[in-house]
Amino acid sequence: MSRRQLSRAHGAANFSDEGDDSECPILHVDMDAFYASVELIDRPELRGRSVIVGGEGRSVVLSATYEARRLGVHAAMPMSRARRICPQGIVIPPDHRRYGEVSRRVMEIFQEITPLVEPLSLDEAFLDVAGARRLLGEPATIARRIRARIAAQERITCSVGVASTKFVAKLASGLAKPDGLLIVPRNDTVPFLHGLSVGDLWGVGERTEATLHRLGLRTVADLAHTPLQTLTRALGEAVGTQLHALSWGKDPRPVVPERVEKSVGAEETFSHDIADHRAVHRELLRLSDRVASRLRAKGAVGRTVAIKVRFDDFTTLSRSRSLPEHTDSAQTIYRVAGELFRGLGARGTRIRLVGVRVEGLVEASEGHHQLELGERSQGWKEADQATDRIRARFGSAAVRPASLVDGSLVDGEDPCRNIRPRGPRGRGGSDG
Repeated sequence: MSRRQLSRAHGAANFSDEGDDSECPILHVDMDAFYASVELIDRPELRGRSVIVGGEGRSVVLSATYEARRLGVHAAMPMSRARRICPQGIVIPPDHRRYGEVSRRVMEIFQEITPLVEPLSLDEAFLDVAGARRLLGEPATIARRIRARIAAQERITCSVGVASTKFVAKLASGLAKPDGLLIVPRNDTVPFLHGLSVGDLWGVGERTEATLHRLGLRTVADLAHTPLQTLTRALGEAVGTQLHALSWGKDPRPVVPERVEKSVGAEETFSHDIADHRAVHRELLRLSDRVASRLRAKGAVGRTVAIKVRFDDFTTLSRSRSLPEHTDSAQTIYRVAGELFRGLGARGTRIRLVGVRVEGLVEASEGHHQLELGERSQGWKEADQATDRIRARFGSAAVRPASLVDGSLVDGEDPCRNIRPRGPRGRGGSDG
């Protein structure tokens, strides 16, 4: 058990799944080892074993079962290191489409409880259940209902923190893991916080924690009783003021219902540094196709295309360009991404990672496309929709650009140069 885990266990020692929740309308619901748990749904024989979700080569760990975590494996750890410290671990490649489907159903469960749902990621969200109490009972009762529903419907577990503020609810769910429930009564918020390490506070990373330790501040209680002026002088006014407020349980932020994400992206670390920019363009095409598919799945379109390129010396460059109109087209995204990459003038340099991102998202219904003179009213959009249907039925590899199949893409070349989308009478094929 790490020093931080020890401090957390000490801080939560006097709290449980029972307590006064009358002034605790905020829930933080967090799936347990989400990606790994989803993979075990159809692999029950692997339960109780060290399972790691991630790719090959120089990829990172996306998720790991608690058996692997006890050996030191954690998310974002390089897979090579995870294999060294957990050689008996069973590695499973990720299935992002499956995770998205489970996440959507889990979020629907939350929405049935209250419209005040603020997702933080695929596997966690804040809920304000104040308005649901008359119909469904007290917050802890609602939390138990949610946990039971997810376990029965999705066959995975979650942990829930019940508190008067978002910050404390999130801390509580972390302390409840795995598969637990923790209530922090409003009147006990300060004693709960003061038993924790300063590293448990929201916004305290390794550097800030090191600075606090140099000041002799190890616990939240130490920080809370330090003059605000001392904190702002050491950490800056914004950070010092925020941490001081959090140390006394002050967090006025409301639960903000779900909004369209600000961006959608994908990136890939090559198995070895490459100087062949034709291969880079093929990867940009593949990532553009993935991003476009995710946009359409979310019912969103974006206005700005951005790329990220990391070289073999770990120098990382980003470039972006805004479009005249919003888009969810892989063809458009790749065209701009390729132009941005060529604009770097990086020919001959060795590249470690590339990424593609679309930003400035709005709902697809808000992104209007003005047809140009002579442009068909039907074509690429319908082709993209047909592709999505085929992939939904037969898997993500069922359809992909021909250039990714035969490797024929030339640096900067349009992958769709020899294809002309037809109108509805000549499309052919199946609608899935």
